[in-house]
Amino acid sequence: MAATKVSQEFPPRNSQESIPRAALYARVSTVNNGQDPTLQTRELTEYCRHRGWPIVDAYVDAGISGSKDSRPELNRLMADARQRRFDTVLVWKLDRFGRSLRHLVNALAEFEALGISFVSLRDNLDLSTPSGRLMFQIIGAMAEFERSLIVERVRAGMRNARAKGKRIGRPPQTYLSSDVRKAIGEAYRNEQGSLRQLAARFGTSVGMIQRCAKAL
Repeated sequence: MAATKVSQEFPPRNSQESIPRAALYARVSTVNNGQDPTLQTRELTEYCRHRGWPIVDAYVDAGISGSKDSRPELNRLMADARQRRFDTVLVWKLDRFGRSLRHLVNALAEFEALGISFVSLRDNLDLSTPSGRLMFQIIGAMAEFERSLIVERVRAGMRNARAKGKRIGRPPQTYLSSDVRKAIGEAYRNEQGSLRQLAARFGTSVGMIQRCAKAL
């Protein structure tokens, strides 16, 4: 769905101006079942009117799942943010914007680096305020905690698999062409790594490396 223009484009902001230019972002995962992005943009527009903020553009992704890596209008919004076409980004709720906690934190950090504030209307989150910046720090800590949990779960799974005698990683090659065997032999002769390092490099077993070395 093409973006809906809700106001004319504004020229680059003069450094003496104090009124921020706003950009709206809305998303619905389906255009069926009564989902309508204008329900979001209407509230966001009213909020901007109440604050006296001119709206530069509205970026609307309709019929796109929040888990999608690429969303056309979100991508356009981020590109325009880097061009400093606006000073504030407004969303209806955080889950309309972020694909994941990590994506949300990264996007908010980029906005902060660009000097762009962020408002989530229904979550009462405004990063231009001290309480909003504190909430951002909490969100960032949660993202780091989530990453640590994922890493630990992966490591625990690998330890459990090894304890059961399962091989972790790519299965070794049981057949090697004469060219590969020759390359292994030369690498071993030139001391380009240990047996284990050569096995990892050529995607085979330590025993295969030893057999190729003996065939020199």
